[in-house]
Amino acid sequence: MLLAEHGLDQSGIYKGNDALQLPRVGVYFNEIEQPGSPTKYVPRSVQIDLEAGVCNRIRGGPLGHLFRPDTYLTGESGAGNNWAKGSELVDSILEIVRTQAESCDALQGFQMIHSLGGGTGAGLGSLLLSKLREEFPDRMLATFSILPAPGVSETVVEPYNALLSVHQLVENSDLTICLDNEALYDITARTMKVKQPAFDDLNILVAQVMCGVSTSLRFPGQLNGDLRKLALNLIPFPRLHFLMPSYAPFYNPKDRAFQRISVDDLTRAVFEHRSLLVACDPRFGRYLTAATIFRGKISSREYSVRQLQTKNSNQFVEWIPDNVSVSLCSVPPVGQQQSATCLANSTSIQEIFKRTLTQFSAMYKRRAFLHWYTGEGMDTMEFSEAESNTQDLIAEYQQYQEATVEAEDGENVEDEQGE
Repeated sequence: MLLAEHGLDQSGIYKGNDALQLPRVGVYFNEIEQPGSPTKYVPRSVQIDLEAGVCNRIRGGPLGHLFRPDTYLTGESGAGNNWAKGSELVDSILEIVRTQAESCDALQGFQMIHSLGGGTGAGLGSLLLSKLREEFPDRMLATFSILPAPGVSETVVEPYNALLSVHQLVENSDLTICLDNEALYDITARTMKVKQPAFDDLNILVAQVMCGVSTSLRFPGQLNGDLRKLALNLIPFPRLHFLMPSYAPFYNPKDRAFQRISVDDLTRAVFEHRSLLVACDPRFGRYLTAATIFRGKISSREYSVRQLQTKNSNQFVEWIPDNVSVSLCSVPPVGQQQSATCLANSTSIQEIFKRTLTQFSAMYKRRAFLHWYTGEGMDTMEFSEAESNTQDLIAEYQQYQEATVEAEDGENVEDEQGE
């Protein structure tokens, strides 16, 4: 999707015709000039897996010629869904990351895409995150994390892996954009009318959100934002950095000819439950903050976020004034006229943590499956810590959901937090 937006073909050669496509292509790509042949753009990324299968599929697939061969790193045996495995690879990964980071003019941060249910994404992913935090303490760390969903479970130890990872994400990530498979299946089946969604169908939705979030980094816009500005506006308390992404318009491709979507519709749609890419309901919580990113030919007078906020004022906390930020970018996504992406920091995200915590506690109480983890050198204390840290996180979300303006003279809040 990034290739399409910047007018590049599958081997990274520019074939586009829009003047806005190339000026900031360097955000995600390194420019490689070869005498006598066109400039090639190579993604600045590292592909890691503890088993070689998935990386081999990328290498052998249509994008095989795009990535640098030395940015793939695979283990031999696989993680076997075990959070504790994979630590022996970390030094070689950091070596590749350093090389890639050195080719940046001004490194702003890292984006990590991982899932929290299995072994590699959760265990090695968390370890990598803490190493990046040590190595680049002042850079932004954003993660796109696929959380376990109630209806789509892949492995029995998912709650263990997920909660141990959340424990790490709370401490080491600056911005965690939560996704889950159930919400993705829902959107593809219910809204886009795909009978049996394949991974491609689900991944397109994730790619649309990721492109939406990074739009203001990659194209000039009227109201510009970047990762740091985004985080600054969205995260009122450092631990509460778990964001719910939504995107509009989603519709059945066959209905495209009959759709005319106004900016008001887009604004309404991104705050609706069914546009969310994570299975929780914002109506059961309150929005602390939100950031909306509009793309396409939209003037800054058209969007009506303020009206929406006034109309549904009980869903937004009143002690953060102007808590919805807006950025505009004139370049629409490929194949669409207009779109909107929203990242919301809502207290309803505690649903996900509660769900996982319940499953985690049920197994941990009986010490089920624990020997797989202790056998790899983990301590049971790490499980207890992860459990209590998640309980604290849920309590914090609940506290700010119930907080009202009258009770807060500044001192009270400090006292509560101090305790």
